[in-house]
Amino acid sequence: MTRRTEQHPDLTDPRIGAPVFSTWRVGTPERQRQAAEAIGRTWERRPWPTADLLGYHVYAGHDGDTLLHYSQWSSEQAFEAFVKTHRQERVDEIDVAVPGIERVELGRYRHYRSAGRTGAGAPAPGCVVVVDIRFEGPDPDRQRAWVDAVFEALEGEAEAPPGGLSAHFHLSTDGTRVINYAEWESAQAHIDALAAPGEGVGSATEQWKRVQNWPGLLPSGSVSRYDHVLGLVP
Repeated sequence: MTRRTEQHPDLTDPRIGAPVFSTWRVGTPERQRQAAEAIGRTWERRPWPTADLLGYHVYAGHDGDTLLHYSQWSSEQAFEAFVKTHRQERVDEIDVAVPGIERVELGRYRHYRSAGRTGAGAPAPGCVVVVDIRFEGPDPDRQRAWVDAVFEALEGEAEAPPGGLSAHFHLSTDGTRVINYAEWESAQAHIDALAAPGEGVGSATEQWKRVQNWPGLLPSGSVSRYDHVLGLVP
């Protein structure tokens, strides 16, 4: 059985062995709403596909165009089995309801480190911010070292930015990217943090300069704000 939930996912759940992020472009805020509703209907009329899927969540981008998908799998093998047996019929039904969806990309990741208040009892975020960091070529050691450097810079801060709740760093399995899924009290809190002195969130310290000028770091990363619009769980 499949049911909806308004709760945000727990990204630190130790059962998650293979988080998957994907992005769709749908064109307008109205089509964002229609696509999210089509996803909900399509999944609710079917049994939950496998106990190896812990949750599936959809977010509407503040750009009025994109949908972010985050699914929590126990293993990459379980995700591949779902793709072979269950995914296409769901995609086909959604495409009938909302034609013209552009499926931009799908990425496989591993959760690496989290900071802030996480898990049970953590405050519900009002906005999710996804920071997509890219490097020139695959290098898993560089991925981990860069995230570790971010944590060193965070430890050097006198206090967390106002409104910042948590940050969850994920490493792409191909060794080229890091996604920070960050939870904020509100979109305005994140906007205010970006407008503070320095380059982005964080003070103008030597630790942050090291993070921002890391060898192999590409300038093509992105920062996107989202609202949680659909949660599906068994």
